[in-house]
Amino acid sequence: MTNKQKTLNQPIQFSGRGLHTGVAVNMTVLPAPAKHGIVFRRTDLEGQPEIPALSDYVTDTSRSTTIESNGVKISTIEHIMSALWMSGVDNAIIEVDAPEVPIMDGSAKAYAAEIARVGLAELDAEIEYYTPSERISYVNEERGIIIDIFPDDEYSISLHVDYGSKVLGNQYATFTYGKDDYAGQIAPCRTFVFLHEIFPLLQHNLIKGGDLDNAIVVVEKPVSDDELNYLRNAFHKEDIRITGGYLNNLELRFVNEPARHKLLDLTGDLALLGIRIKGRVMATRPGHFANTELCKMLRKNRRMAGQKPRYSYDPTQKPIYDLNQIRECLPHRQPFLLIDKIMHIDEGSIMGIKNVTYNESFFAGHFPEEPVMPGVLLIEAMAQCGGMLAMNSMEKGCKYSTYFMKIDKVRFKHKVVPGDTLQFELRLIEPIRRGIVVLEAKAFVADKLACEAELMAQVTKIKE
Repeated sequence: MTNKQKTLNQPIQFSGRGLHTGVAVNMTVLPAPAKHGIVFRRTDLEGQPEIPALSDYVTDTSRSTTIESNGVKISTIEHIMSALWMSGVDNAIIEVDAPEVPIMDGSAKAYAAEIARVGLAELDAEIEYYTPSERISYVNEERGIIIDIFPDDEYSISLHVDYGSKVLGNQYATFTYGKDDYAGQIAPCRTFVFLHEIFPLLQHNLIKGGDLDNAIVVVEKPVSDDELNYLRNAFHKEDIRITGGYLNNLELRFVNEPARHKLLDLTGDLALLGIRIKGRVMATRPGHFANTELCKMLRKNRRMAGQKPRYSYDPTQKPIYDLNQIRECLPHRQPFLLIDKIMHIDEGSIMGIKNVTYNESFFAGHFPEEPVMPGVLLIEAMAQCGGMLAMNSMEKGCKYSTYFMKIDKVRFKHKVVPGDTLQFELRLIEPIRRGIVVLEAKAFVADKLACEAELMAQVTKIKE
C-alpha cells in the first residue's frame, strides 16, 4: 500500500434528513490538499464557519458525536468520518447546510459506495501515524466499558458487545484496515436502538428524522396495542409489527450487524485523532463518549511525545548546511545570525543547531549575574531555521527575505544558558502558498523542550 496521503478524485454529494433534527440536509464532500485534514464547513451560516474533525472539538456524545467551534456545531458525524477514514481519505472538506449530517439508511453504505465510485487521488505528503508506546486504556467499570489499544504494525479492531439482551446475545466483530473489506462488511451495518429507549425520545420530540428505514429496533419485552398504535402515529406507518425480536419484520444484513455497527462508530470516532493509528484496539461495549475520551487520551499522549526531539543530533556528522552556506541563504549577519548548521531538511521539515556560548552579545545585559538567552531570540532563531526550510522550496539563484506575520501559541518551558546546544525542529503546518509560510516550531536542549510556537511569515524576493 502507498504511504502517501489521499483525498477524493472529485466531489461527492448526499441529501437526506438529520436523525435528531429531522431537517433536510444537503452535504458535499470536496477534495482537500495535503495536510489539510478533514474539516466540516457550515454553508448555511454567515461566513461559512469551519470545524476541524478532531476530538478536541467534541462537545456532546449523548446520542451521536457532535463537534463545536466558536458556538457552531455539527452533529452525527461518526458515519461519514468512518467512511472517509476507512476508505483511505486523509483530507476533505465536508460542506453541510444544516446542523447535522444526513442519516441516510442508518449506516455508512451510501458514503462508502460514492467514495469507491469516484476513487482517490494521491497527494504529495506522507501519511502520519500514531503508534502507542504501551497499552492505553479507557475503563468505565460501572457501565462495563473497556477500550484498550496496544502497539502494533497495523490497525485492527476486535469488539465485543453484551447488553444482557435475549435478542442480541453476545456479539463480536473484528476488522483489520487494509486487509478486510470495509465497504462490504462494515459500512452497510445500521444503527440499532432498543424499543424501550425510543418512547422517551419520541415523547421529548427527539429523533425527528428517525424512522424504521434507518435503524434496527430491538424489542425485548411484550408491546401493548396502545404502544403499537403510538408507534404507528409517531412513524406514520400503519403496518407496524414485531417479528423475531425486531420491529417490522426487519432482516439483519449480518448476524452480528449491531456489533459491526458499533465497530463502524468506533472507527468514525477514532478518526478524530486526525492521524492514522498503528495499533490493536480491543473494545467491550464501546460508545461515543468512551470512544472520544480514548481519542482525547491518544491526542494528549501524542502532544506529550511531541515534547521530545524527533531527530537525533550527532555533532560529528557533516551538516547539510554549514554556517557559510547558511549565510548565502539568509540576509542575517553577526550578531543576529542565530543558527550554526542545518542537520536535516526535506520538503516539509527541518532540524537546525545553535551552540550557545557566553560570548553572545546579549548575555552582557541579559543578565550579567545569571545569563539567560532572551525568549524573543529563541523565537527569532526558530524563525531563521524556518526561513531555511522556506528557501529550500524557492526558486534557486534568487535571494529572499522573510518577515513575521504572526506568532501564536508561544510557550517557554526551559531556560537556555551558556553551554547549551539548541536543537530546532520545525515542520510545515500547511503547504506554502503565495509565499506564506506557516510552521510548527520547537526548540530543545538535549531532550527537554525549551520553547514552542506557531509561526507565520511572508517570504519575499530581494530586488537586486
